[in-house]
Amino acid sequence: MIDIAYLRDHRDELAVSLSRRGFELDLDALGVLDEDRRMARSEAEELRSAQNAIGKSIPGLDGEEKKAAIEEAGMLAGRYKELLTTADDLDDQFNSQWVTLPNMTDPTAADGLEEEDAVEIKRVGEPTVLDFDVEDHVDLGVALGVVDIERATKISGSRFALIKGKLVLLELALVRWVMENLHEHGFTPVIPPVLVREHALFGTGFFPGDRDQVYSVEQDDLFLVGTSEVPLAAMHGDEIFDSDDLPHRYAGFSTCFRVEAGTYGKDTRGMFRVHQFDKVEMFSFVLPDRSQEEHEYLLEREEELVRDLEIPYRVVNVAAGDLGSSAAKKYDIEAWFPGQDRYREITSTSNTTDFQSRRLKIRYKDEDGKNRLVHTLNGTAVAIGRTLIALMENHQDGEGSFRIPQALIPYTGFDSIDPE
Repeated sequence: MIDIAYLRDHRDELAVSLSRRGFELDLDALGVLDEDRRMARSEAEELRSAQNAIGKSIPGLDGEEKKAAIEEAGMLAGRYKELLTTADDLDDQFNSQWVTLPNMTDPTAADGLEEEDAVEIKRVGEPTVLDFDVEDHVDLGVALGVVDIERATKISGSRFALIKGKLVLLELALVRWVMENLHEHGFTPVIPPVLVREHALFGTGFFPGDRDQVYSVEQDDLFLVGTSEVPLAAMHGDEIFDSDDLPHRYAGFSTCFRVEAGTYGKDTRGMFRVHQFDKVEMFSFVLPDRSQEEHEYLLEREEELVRDLEIPYRVVNVAAGDLGSSAAKKYDIEAWFPGQDRYREITSTSNTTDFQSRRLKIRYKDEDGKNRLVHTLNGTAVAIGRTLIALMENHQDGEGSFRIPQALIPYTGFDSIDPE
């Protein structure tokens, strides 16, 4: 949630930010609603004050004067309740619109409304060129006996994948390797709950806008997370950091769940876009004047990991209109996928500034002893499924095998996955 001051004092700036995202809202009408609700509450409080003053005077009055004062106090009490109800109703009307507004867009976020409008910043490594017929991860994985889409569909329906054998060992090696790397860089490893209460999803900005992407467990009023960003952020809700404790960084490993609403017919083959996947997510709480620096730091961590996996990639500055609600700016790392003959996203990192901390009430105490909102950032260290695809397709040898990158061999105990 953004600071209400943007509506009251910087409306033009807010309008520009929303326009860059393609978000339409009548800010002038919303401003009038804000003024009306504040005025109604102010009038109610004035009546309450007048009622209290009369109430204090009544014991010193007699006769008709006392009777008139009691009647006036009663009239003011009734009018106070009416105005308070009006103010509450106006607050509800205002808040129902205000909570839908996305974060203020960083001026350096790329312009444009579509995914294709992202701006390439850098490219590392050349797209893999193979002198044999390229197999995608499904054909290669099925032939190796480590991917089974058919049985996963039989169990759970479409957009599920079953991995087994050495590919499971590769996933576990990947997680251990990433966690050790991040721990050495000051991230505390966490395995958080994947079932959360509604306030955690609202607090991180996924509700109300992305509610259709989230699985719910209605009998327990819980929801399955699409990223461990949600519990990692919410774990410090209503808390105050000491400024010396910042930055405070976590690396969370979890299974993630997404409905993938609106993606009918898109990426239906294999395990690129599925309902369930595993991921290691970085999350940082920082001082406001360090968030841009932290954003670059998270991107640096992501790039280091992808480079060590020997995967060609590019970094893009995501277009403003393609940003999530809470993100002010986002970088994607897109790996080269020979099976698709194009770059596809495998990690992203977002600076959410104080959007989440305002909702979750996460603060720090500054040098003057005042409580200020922290800034929060997130970044995918490794999305396991997509990374496995990139490893399989880029490191295949044309004979039905694929090699393990050197960085992972100490964790796997083998240097390739071969046909049995």
